Order: sequence, then structure tokens, then C-alpha cells
Amino acid sequence: MKQTTIAKPVDLVGIGLHKGVPVRLRLEPLEADRGIEFFRSDANVSIPLCPENVVDTQMATVIGKEGYFISTIEHLLSAVYAYGIYNLKVIVDADEIPVMDGSSASFCMLLDEAGLQELSTPKKIMKIKKEIVVKEGDKYVKLSPSNDLNYDFTIKFAHPVIDKQSFTLNFTKEEYKNKIAKARTFGFLHEVQYLRSKGLALGGSLENAVVLDDKKVLNTEGLRFPDEFVRHKILDAIGDMSLLGVNFIGNYEAFAGSHDLNHKLTLALLKDTANYEIVELSGAEAKELAHAYA
Repeated sequence: MKQTTIAKPVDLVGIGLHKGVPVRLRLEPLEADRGIEFFRSDANVSIPLCPENVVDTQMATVIGKEGYFISTIEHLLSAVYAYGIYNLKVIVDADEIPVMDGSSASFCMLLDEAGLQELSTPKKIMKIKKEIVVKEGDKYVKLSPSNDLNYDFTIKFAHPVIDKQSFTLNFTKEEYKNKIAKARTFGFLHEVQYLRSKGLALGGSLENAVVLDDKKVLNTEGLRFPDEFVRHKILDAIGDMSLLGVNFIGNYEAFAGSHDLNHKLTLALLKDTANYEIVELSGAEAKELAHAYA
């Protein structure tokens, strides 16, 4: 199994969630072993994708360098991970990735348009060797060894539409596209009003998020899945875990997980090389794992 990039550059323009202004996004191919690189074209600053460059996890995953940052990277990265893309340059002319419809479906379509190009260098994966858990109260995120790749997520909200939801994704590209990619980000009306008072979420609307008041969903079209909320949490987790720099194989489990807990999980995993093993995929092993790695 070989590393991949995209076959041709592709572009789109969308609204930034927090500033509410148009953002141009361009994806370009990169050669083998370059990983995912972000570039602020308005500032001429490159920001490599790695846990050390994470500067904020409160409302989204944000990476930064030299005083410049790029926010809300997780939805795009979730799609890139699902497509098994190992090398990619992500160019934006602002400080956030366009929110599109609040899911990763638009980014999947953009990657379909770009196509995939196989490179000559073998693909590497990270095999989880030990259980790693990060807890805060009753909330936790966990990685454990496995020969498969699964995301098992549970959420619980004191809201009649959400309540307690659980979903398990047995990861493949097609399962991701069919069951996860269309799940939108969500928020509560009182939170949106507060954020706007602080100059944030200026681009947020019913066009790019599921919004709830105290009793119901405000979007006239309703939900895309009855459990769209927990499915979106898996979408976020896949994007957050892509900051490891390579695909991993193992089980991810979370209760009330967040961008912050996911970031702390990547740091805890990478802290000790005994926690994982980097393996080149070749021969029979590559065929065995091909279903999970696009």
C-alpha cells in the first residue's frame, strides 16, 4: 500500500464560521512524506499539522505559528483522513477553514473532484500498543489496541431532542461517507447569541449548523439522522486524531469527548514511544488493512 496525495489542485469558497466573511480554500498535491501542511496565503505563513502546533481547542481545533492561526480545521481533516490522503497542502486566505454546511460532505465532494494519486513510497500507520485514557470528571477519551479501526462515542445532554446517544463506526471510507460525513455541527440558541455578543459565530446560521432552542430543532428541514449529534462528534474526533500525522489502527472510545480531550489524548499517546509502533504497509498486511485505509 502506497502513500497518496490528490491528483490535481482544487478550490472552493465558503463562509468562515466565526468571522462570517468569505474564505478561499485551495488544496494542492504534495510529494511523499510531507504530511499535511497548512498555509496562510494572506500572511505567507506555513503551519505544519502536528499536536505541538495546536493553540486552542475551546470551540474548535486551532493550529498556529508565529502569531498566526487557522481555526476549525477538524471537518476538512476528517474527510482527508477518511480518504486516506497522506500528503496535502491546504491553502487559505484567512484565519479559518470555511464551515460549508457544518459537515464534511462538501470536503468529500471536493476530494472526489481532485481524485487520488498514488505515490511510490509505502504508507505508514500507527499501531496502538497500550491503552491510553484521558479523563476529566465523568468525561473521557480512550485509545486501545485492536486489529481494526473503530470509533465508539456516547454523548448525553439534558435536552429532549438529544438526551443520550451512542454510535459505533466500524471505519471504512464508504462507511464514513454514508454514515458520518453528512452529520452537521450543532449548537444551542442561547450559546449562539452569547458568542455573537463576543464577536464570534458571525457566520453561523441554520444553513451551516443544527440549532436547538430549549425544546426543539429550529432547522425547518429537521435532522439528517435521528442521532446526527453523536455522529458529528465522531466526525470531529476523526479530524482531531488526524493530528497524529499518520493513520492509526486501534479502537477510539469516548464519553462526552471534546476537541480539548482529543488533543490531550494525542499528546498522551505520543509522550511515550512504547504506546505505539509505526509500521510500513506492504504485502499481506497491507491487503488485510486496505479496507480501513482508502
